[in-house]
Amino acid sequence: MATISLQGNAVKTIGNLPTLNEKAPDFTLTASDLSDKKLSSFAGNKIVLNIFPSVDTGTCATSVREFNKKAASLDNTKVICISKDLPFAQARFCGAEGIENVVMLSDFKDGNFGKTYGLEIIDGALKGLHSRCVVVINENGNIVYTEQVGEIVDEPNYEEALKAL
Repeated sequence: MATISLQGNAVKTIGNLPTLNEKAPDFTLTASDLSDKKLSSFAGNKIVLNIFPSVDTGTCATSVREFNKKAASLDNTKVICISKDLPFAQARFCGAEGIENVVMLSDFKDGNFGKTYGLEIIDGALKGLHSRCVVVINENGNIVYTEQVGEIVDEPNYEEALKAL
């Protein structure tokens, strides 16, 4: 269990992020066309998981925009943005913002991703949503970088995440 904060108020997550250098746990999430996507769907690529509570908040939207800009120049890399927002909301946001370089996936059906990755918030105002995290996975499927942002309203460290690629 990790303790983070929301505007200075302590909140806890269901567990801890997966361990560095271990295989990333597989998952099944929902794409904007309502199809299922698994981690294995991106096998052979370097992967940046940009995880956040909701695309309808300022910091979350900023992280999607930032990774979208940076992803355009990355070879053999997929940036996957994950929240519990409905796929329709994710698609609406990407369409309105011109977001084309990231993959938006939703954990709305069962929340298993947030539980498996240990990042679901279990108390406070955002209970049930994902904490802000970045997980980088190399082309062999091993986790090479993790960050759970200590204050949910803060942005992740984009440069450190991309350096891990």
